[in-house]
Amino acid sequence: MRVLFAGLASPGHTYPLVPLAVAAREAGHEVHFAAGEHVHAPLRRHGLRPFRPADACYEIYAEDLAPALARLRPDLVVHGWGLPGAAVAARRAGVPGLWHGFGRMFPDGIGLQRPTPAAGLPDRPHLDICPPSLQDQDFLATTDRVELRPVPFPEAATPPWRVERASRPLVYLTLGTAFGTPEVLTTAIGGLTALGADVVVATGRVRPEQLGAVPGNVTVLGWVAQAELLPHVDAVVHHGGSGTTLGAIAVGVPQLLLPQGADQFANAEALVAAGAALRLLPDELSVDAVAEHARELLPRHGHAPHRDAARAIAEEIARMPSPDEVARTLPALAERG
Repeated sequence: MRVLFAGLASPGHTYPLVPLAVAAREAGHEVHFAAGEHVHAPLRRHGLRPFRPADACYEIYAEDLAPALARLRPDLVVHGWGLPGAAVAARRAGVPGLWHGFGRMFPDGIGLQRPTPAAGLPDRPHLDICPPSLQDQDFLATTDRVELRPVPFPEAATPPWRVERASRPLVYLTLGTAFGTPEVLTTAIGGLTALGADVVVATGRVRPEQLGAVPGNVTVLGWVAQAELLPHVDAVVHHGGSGTTLGAIAVGVPQLLLPQGADQFANAEALVAAGAALRLLPDELSVDAVAEHARELLPRHGHAPHRDAARAIAEEIARMPSPDEVARTLPALAERG
């Protein structure tokens, strides 16, 4: 079976598709991956045959993908939520297709078209990596979903540092690759330093030197192999992006969310409602507020309600079908798509 994956050329949209693409390749399917060149290197490392359709850089329109569909003649197209054009192109070519989510179904008004029939888009099954307890309730009730366990993006190499646990709490701080600013990061660092915690910071688009001098218990890195770090931390302070949200909750770690834009506010609301996180909105952010909220997430005398809630969702995620299991059902899913 020949399977064509298609994703927006950004880590937050392409990386969630990679575990299933790798599993499909390992199950014996021929896999190709349509995306802009920005994400070709990691895709190539995993043997996923990346290519840029037409002149696409970030988004892929139906006209961009049509020549590739005619050339490859795939048996199935798996397209990310952010690529309605890929869904339209597959429908026009008569090729079965599946939507692939990147987290919780996002709200209107964040710059993406919701992948629903009401928006004039193909009504096809959704590979849903969000656990039902966090998923949008209307989406759960009205959509043909195929549960798919969210697993970390398979990094190509281990990081050049080690996690060394001490008696102090360990906190991971990141604002992702698109929304970070030096001001928010330095405010969060100030609050976490007040707790006496060890802090690992992934600066993303912010250059580490923009943060200036930091205390000795703060490690600042441009990039962190997140999946290797998360199982060791006591709390995660982050922007509420879907990748970090699901990565942290999958290992049962409580979170303090500092949403900045896009779907982050909705993600934060769902996680707070589930009892696994706290939230600070932009106008609530201060050093003292970060310290107060982060302190509440850390275990105190055996009392850790947010961690207990996070672990319950982690157990729910562990029961979801793995990428290997879903990959074996792709021929049957193609008939549904």
